[in-house]
Amino acid sequence: MHSALVLNASYEPLSVVSARRATCLVLSEKAEMLEDDGIVLHSERLDFAQPSVIRLRYMVKVPYVRRSAVSRRAIFARDEHRCQYCGAHADSIDHVFPRSRGGGHHWENVAAACKPCNLTKRDRTPEEAGMRLARPCRAPRSTAWVVVSVNSVPDTWRRYLPLAS
Repeated sequence: MHSALVLNASYEPLSVVSARRATCLVLSEKAEMLEDDGIVLHSERLDFAQPSVIRLRYMVKVPYVRRSAVSRRAIFARDEHRCQYCGAHADSIDHVFPRSRGGGHHWENVAAACKPCNLTKRDRTPEEAGMRLARPCRAPRSTAWVVVSVNSVPDTWRRYLPLAS
């Protein structure tokens, strides 16, 4: 299923919707198409490029700062599927300050890890286990929710997102 990036009138990323929903917004003149994905939709009287990026014609007030939820998928995306202790391919999640000792399940306390490093560390802090994090654990950038909502970010979206390539 194809997706489309929805931008506010100010070009701020708002959400990711299905390409069908994006097409309906453009056809009803609620949005304008900025990028298409190369697929042409056909009807009885119309040939129409399927939108990949659309911009709303009116400003939508966003009452809160969107923050990605902590999930395995989001943690792996943030840490680029690499163990934060040895750099190998990560296949598990580690709580830097162990939950068994009162550590929370939040962005600043979780890191991607490989099974050997996770088993070596066990319920100790990295200092106690003689291990070092490659980089500190932080909440992802404000638009990282886009990366988590799709498997891979299309090239046509990159210029509208303040993400690292």
